[in-house]
This record gives sequence, C-alpha cells and structure tokens, in this order.
Amino acid sequence: MEDLLRVEDLSVNYRVEKTVVRALRSISLSVRSGEILGVIGESGSGKSTLASAILRMIKPPGEIVQGKVIYQGRDLLFMPQEEFKRVLWTEIALVPQASQNALNPVETIMDHFYETALSHGLTDREEVTRRAFELLKTVRLDPERTLKLYPHQLSGGMKQRVVIALSLLLRPKLLILDEPTSALDVVNQKLVMEIVRRVNRELNVTVIFITHDIAVVAAVANRLSVMYMGLIVEEGGTEWIVRSPLHPYTRLLISSVPSLRGKIERVEVPEWVIGDYRGCPFLPRCKIAVSRCAEELPPLFQKRDRRVRCFVTASD
Repeated sequence: MEDLLRVEDLSVNYRVEKTVVRALRSISLSVRSGEILGVIGESGSGKSTLASAILRMIKPPGEIVQGKVIYQGRDLLFMPQEEFKRVLWTEIALVPQASQNALNPVETIMDHFYETALSHGLTDREEVTRRAFELLKTVRLDPERTLKLYPHQLSGGMKQRVVIALSLLLRPKLLILDEPTSALDVVNQKLVMEIVRRVNRELNVTVIFITHDIAVVAAVANRLSVMYMGLIVEEGGTEWIVRSPLHPYTRLLISSVPSLRGKIERVEVPEWVIGDYRGCPFLPRCKIAVSRCAEELPPLFQKRDRRVRCFVTASD
C-alpha cells in the first residue's frame, strides 16, 4: 500500500513562562492508504498533539518547531491557507475528543448537515439530504427520526455517531478519530468500532484511531504506533505487537488490560515520573534498563517486523 500521509521529524513545543515542554519529539510515521493506524499511549504521551499538529491546529503557547506533514506529495504545514481550507474536511477530517459536545443545542441534526455542507461550497440541499440519509444509515441511526431531533434528544453514543457521520459528509480520504470511545459505555464502544471498520471497508476511508485503550484499538487497527512522552517507542503490525510486545512500555500497556480468563491479579503500575531526561524517558519506570539508558536517547531500531526505541530489546 502507498503512503497517503507521511509525518517527518515533527516536533512541537509548549512554552510556559521559562519552561519548554517538548510535546512531540521528532515524530516520523506513515499512514498507508486504506489502513487503520492505531496511535496509543497514556494521557500526556502526545497523541492529541500529533492530531492537532497534522491539521495545523497548534495554538500559542504551542509551536511547531520543525518537521513536515506530507499529504499526497504536499506539505500541509507550508500550504497556503486557502488551499489548506479546501483540504480540511474535503480530504482530511477530524473527530476530536468529546466531539459530541460541539453540536449546536438550538439546531436540528439536519441543520448541522446543511451548515457543514454550505461552509465548504456544497449548496445542493437535495444532495446534502441524500448524503445525510446514507451516512446516518452507515453509523446505524434512523435518518428519518434522527435528522429532526436536537442534540439534547440524543444519547451520548448517538451524538458521537452523528459527529462521525458529519465528518464523512464531504467524502474525505483520511479520517482522524481522537479518543472516539473514551466517554462511551462498552456497548457503544463496540458499536463505534464496528462503524469504524465499516467506514474503512465500505467507504474506503483511511483512519488514524487515537486512543489510550489498547484493547479497543487492537480490535480495529492494522498497525499500531505506541507513544510515550512525545516519542514513538514501538511501531508495527497490531497482531505482532499485542502477541509479543518489545518495548517495556508497550508490555506495561498490554498487562494493564484486565483478562477474562484465569486468576484476577493486581496489575502493578510503576509510578509515573515527569521530567526531561538526557537518556530514555521511560527509565524511571523501567525494570530492564542498563546504564546506557541513562546517557543516551535510544533511536528507533528496526527489529524484525517493527521499530522499537529500546537498547535492550533491540539487541536481544
């Protein structure tokens, strides 16, 4: 598969008084056309910052200090504003965290579809209505009923599905979902995952699925990029990473998922230590570290079927 989007050496800093927080540190990754790429990591790992940087949504005190975001041969970061506006939503769409809260409480769902279309030059109301019907069916909602309702008349899961349908109205090639299941119960989580698979398969939409929940994303993603403190620490095929994680942080994430089989045991999670280290940022939580880990930041080593940022596991 060809790369639809490629991020090269992307770094984002936040300046707070005299302190500089490195939210992204030389991130490089590719998104292949037609795939679902899962980006996982705990809060503060840089996942949402990555989505915002791709779409030029970093605001002060944040700053993109270096890097490229290449979409179909064009660098989004240096694209003229008017051209970028045409790309946004028509080619790349974002469903941000808590996106259901963005719905206007005094407008019907049909009004939301019309306004979204008009703001991007689609003025044929019959065509907008037809697309709205098709998309609401895709996300398993009854269009006849749903389009007449106001947001307060929908459940949280229904609002999330409406927002996903809205994001697909202009037929984008790439959909970025930022924590789409975090505020939902397990039934709606499963439903959203089924919708993501359907959108990917039937509408041929490439997806970046950002989440802290490895159990959720592992069910839908073809590949995983694991982030920790602004760095990619492991990347590869989902099945291989879940079955045999190489980076100690990835192992920690997987071990934190409750098992439905065997004994229920307490999961030991080392204390989260924040700091700016010369060496590996995972060092204070790592049980396999060697002296070199304190002196150097490990590069992303190519290890069989994946990339991993660890001196110890890369040398095994």
